[in-house]
Amino acid sequence: MAKAPLLQISDIALTFGGDPIFEDLSLVVHPGDRVALVGRNGSGKSTLMKVMAGLVLPDSGTRVASPGVQVGYMEQDPSMAGFATLGDYAASGLDIDEAYKVDMVAEGLKFDPAGDVNTASGGERRRAALAKLMAEAPELMLLDEPTNHLDIEAIAWLENELKTTRAGFVLISHDRAFLRALTRATLWIDRGQVRRAEQGFEHFEAWRDKLWEEEDQQRHKLNRKIKAEARWAVEGISARRKRNQGRVRALQELRAEKASQITRQGTAAMAFDGGAASGKKVMEAFGLTKAYDGKSIVKNFDLTVQRGDRIAFVGPNGVGKTTLIKMLLGQVDPDEGSIKLGTNLDIAVFDQSRAALNEDMTLWENLANDPELGVSGKSDQVMVRGNPKHVVGYLKEFLFNEAQARAPVRSLSGGEKARLLLARLMARESNLLVLDEPTNDLDIETLDLLQDILGDYDGTVLLVSHDRDFLDRVATTTIAMEGNGQAVVYAGGWTDYRMQRGGDFVEAKEATKPLAKKEKQTEKKAAKSGLSFTEKHRLEELPSVIDQLNAEIKKLEELLADPDLFNKHPLKFEKATDALVARQNALSDAEEEWLMLEEKAG
Repeated sequence: MAKAPLLQISDIALTFGGDPIFEDLSLVVHPGDRVALVGRNGSGKSTLMKVMAGLVLPDSGTRVASPGVQVGYMEQDPSMAGFATLGDYAASGLDIDEAYKVDMVAEGLKFDPAGDVNTASGGERRRAALAKLMAEAPELMLLDEPTNHLDIEAIAWLENELKTTRAGFVLISHDRAFLRALTRATLWIDRGQVRRAEQGFEHFEAWRDKLWEEEDQQRHKLNRKIKAEARWAVEGISARRKRNQGRVRALQELRAEKASQITRQGTAAMAFDGGAASGKKVMEAFGLTKAYDGKSIVKNFDLTVQRGDRIAFVGPNGVGKTTLIKMLLGQVDPDEGSIKLGTNLDIAVFDQSRAALNEDMTLWENLANDPELGVSGKSDQVMVRGNPKHVVGYLKEFLFNEAQARAPVRSLSGGEKARLLLARLMARESNLLVLDEPTNDLDIETLDLLQDILGDYDGTVLLVSHDRDFLDRVATTTIAMEGNGQAVVYAGGWTDYRMQRGGDFVEAKEATKPLAKKEKQTEKKAAKSGLSFTEKHRLEELPSVIDQLNAEIKKLEELLADPDLFNKHPLKFEKATDALVARQNALSDAEEEWLMLEEKAG
């Protein structure tokens, strides 16, 4: 018997004071669905997700969640008023015997539950919102850009959690590797319509291109038909002095149909101008050593950067990637060692904090009041790589309309802010680009274009990103910062680095032939040790399983240590006791299994 859908939306229409965002929109989310929600920046992805969550009411249509189904939404900018710590917010709404889950999730997402909400960064607040959703474990999770502000290890942890969940989820993300690994269906918002494919994101681009090709063919046929009917109308007047009114009306209907077609949004006219060439050697670092408050950033680090290199810096949040880049640029002094910069450097920086944008000024003012672009005051022109352009015309090249040009920056979505920052950056000449998390919030098409123009850029690129797919497509060298001052240089992008390092995890779909070769080597090692390949894998996995069970047992024991728990909350006491016994039994079984496999391996 088929299960009832988790959520059903029927004939939704929504308008925010202008053109309709959605008309006659219907969709269904079934139990166990793993859905990618994709579309251009500004197409309404986040708005649709809020409608699904019941946070935005449509002008017409219905939203129905099945009885008993909990729908959870990860808020982008959660209100934490009334909460002292991030952990208090994340645990709100949870039963007392479930509060320990927040600490478990916080460890995977790498944030401190004891952090003060008043001093927490935007990234910490978003991680707390994600931890709250993961701990609540609703039947349907709505996740809007959950990987933003997560480092690669935290993304891998989240990916693994979502792979093993029984809940359904709808996922908005710019991280293609994340989407490919997790999704089995795709919802595509395109010009106010939502199409669904029963295939994961891996097949999205081929599906989209096929639909666009069919659309172009239909448009071409319609144009030909209009041209033929228009010719008949003209010739019929002179030949017969009498028109067939039915065909005239048909022609009018064809023209109305064409007028009603909404043209696909183009791609931003992005280009980096390399300007004058830098010296062949861009920078050299010798024996760099740096520490802050006793925390080592790098130790005895050497690096040579040649013109045209694309160097990616990867590692956990807070490990010092931005600090190392600032040292290489001569903006921060090392404790030991030296840096030699090449000649004729012209540096342009993309800052992930969007600090170069004034949120209260309009898009026009942000471009027309920039000394670096050669404009100030109320100018209506901006210098674009040495040539004057009208501000509105230049903004249109980046897919902003005239109304947006006069709107404050704070009204833009995250992706639109990133696009505006790229517009500022690309207006100037440079031969050394520093890109700090440039992929955050960008849509797939803009990401594709950005990687293409970086490939054609004549200058040098220093890149910080947690987007594994983007790193693989752009980077020629990867510097892995792994803590304790360890910064190691590897050839290639993310997958190349993990393969060379012999990493402890490799993402699904990221490496095919090299991974297969590695698995064969592992099988041979396992055979020599007396274990099957499956047993060898299980032996490697068990220590982390045991650590997790120990951590859960510790949290439950702390909960049960409350002397008032039994009297005040007898049901919760019983649940926590049952959970403790179950985990202690699982721990005993895991330790016994580990001993057996270890003995067999020996």
